[in-house]
Amino acid sequence: MKKPSFVTLVSGGSYAQREAAIAAAILTYPPAETKAVILEGLPDGNGMLPSDPSLQLQRIAPGCMCCIGNLVMRVTLNRLLRHPPERLYLSLASAGHLENILQFFQQVPYSELLTVDQDIRI
Repeated sequence: MKKPSFVTLVSGGSYAQREAAIAAAILTYPPAETKAVILEGLPDGNGMLPSDPSLQLQRIAPGCMCCIGNLVMRVTLNRLLRHPPERLYLSLASAGHLENILQFFQQVPYSELLTVDQDIRI
């Protein structure tokens, strides 16, 4: 069995603040480590994430990922986990439903594929 991907949840603030927090966090890990980012919301300018072949970037429309039946998050995660990154950053507009997201990650198959290790609230 493969090692699970480490997940960093980034919530609150504006889209740009969350993207900046993820960009700063990415710099603290080795460049060769594979990374994926799921950004909720619409960009409000030039992206801050590095152009890097080891980085998979997915942008999804704004909307609470747990209130819309997890469909968008489930499809996006399933695509990313076909080639699992070592580290996954999940940007959420609001911290209001983090408990629901954490419960979602505890369900099979995600409980075997993902390990939440950081929670950054802006």
